[in-house]
Amino acid sequence: MKVLIAGAGRLGTQIAQVLSAARNDVTLVERDEDRLAELDGMAQVRLLAGDASEPGLLARAGTRTADVLIAATGRDEDNLVIGLLAKRRFGVARVAARVNDAENTWLFDLRWGVDVAVPAATPLVSLIEEATGATDTVALLRLSKAGVAVIETAITAESRAAGRALGEIDLPAGTVVATVVREGRPTVPGPEMELRPGDELLLVSHEATEQEIHAAFQ
Repeated sequence: MKVLIAGAGRLGTQIAQVLSAARNDVTLVERDEDRLAELDGMAQVRLLAGDASEPGLLARAGTRTADVLIAATGRDEDNLVIGLLAKRRFGVARVAARVNDAENTWLFDLRWGVDVAVPAATPLVSLIEEATGATDTVALLRLSKAGVAVIETAITAESRAAGRALGEIDLPAGTVVATVVREGRPTVPGPEMELRPGDELLLVSHEATEQEIHAAFQ
């Protein structure tokens, strides 16, 4: 599945990491070049600098051949424009858009090219399911075509992984850490990253159970 995501904030970045780990073709567009620099090195995600509300940028991003577009910026007006362009000009089959201000919800419908309107407070897994049409949920999410489970675990002061480097953790076979959320910001983790209480981890696995993954950290 080819997915284009507009907005590299916490939400857009997490969606990109989960979908790319599930072997989808993912492009993440962000106009803040400093933010893109923070994400440099994100595995299997194409990063593109620019304003996704501009048709020329959407064309360069490959929108015409995208299966799904997710407008996940922090501005409702931008998400509406991006959704409308994606649907009307580029013919994207499925367009999902984040609604930041609940009072604007009534605007997010097919008149603006939006198939799925997702409130800002919607959990990550629900947003991905709505946006992509995936419905087979195991642990947090299983993308049925890829056979990949996405499982969340949190580090507490009592966790045996607290204070240890990620590379020291003996992960189950077929499992990778897709993202670490620390102080509200998603981070592309490396093996040297020291885990701290309060960290939230999203892991992608082809084989392990939720219990096996929790046992590795807790």
